[in-house]
Amino acid sequence: LILDTEHGPYGPLEAQRALQAVGRRCPCVVRVPASDDVWIKKALDIGAAGVLVPMVNTAAVAAHVARACKYAPAGTRGMGLARAHSYGAGFEGYVAQANDRVAVIVQAEHIEAVENIEAIVRVPGLDAIFVGPYDLSASMGKPGQVSDPDVQAAIRRVRDAALAAGTRLGIYCSDAKAARGFLRQGYTLIGMSTDLNYLAQAAGDALAAAKQKA
Repeated sequence: LILDTEHGPYGPLEAQRALQAVGRRCPCVVRVPASDDVWIKKALDIGAAGVLVPMVNTAAVAAHVARACKYAPAGTRGMGLARAHSYGAGFEGYVAQANDRVAVIVQAEHIEAVENIEAIVRVPGLDAIFVGPYDLSASMGKPGQVSDPDVQAAIRRVRDAALAAGTRLGIYCSDAKAARGFLRQGYTLIGMSTDLNYLAQAAGDALAAAKQKA
């Protein structure tokens, strides 16, 4: 489950409430608004299983994100007592395992990221690359045209670079048919539509059914 604190209805407080509601039943990744350390720390300290960081366009930014997610000596993540550490009761156990367990996922959603993707996928500490097709298309001057041949070529370049480096792949898509196609291509982290889209679709289906003649 991906909790989007940039575009969705979730801020840090709402994300924490969602994590509390889900409990241990489903790992939740928080999509932070930016690659700043503060946002990353907030997401991890409230108990996220990982972070999804937008607009990571260079290997240098990717390396910064990876370090921000790791405790010393591997990184620069700050120490604190929060929900992730059971407010102190589970501090030692959490810190001992966090560097291995926290998922570090960066987004390739700009043409600059595509141009640098061969270097980005080799940054130590990254667990996956997540393609954002719509923002990528916009950065190429073709907003929303995710099926455009040039946009598709850029997505394939990200896919090929990640697979060659042994880095996991993720992508956003709108429906199950598209998800099946990406799974066949080697993607293993699929963001399929959104809760608001599902709600709107269900409401539309209900309205259509109500208007049908008896």
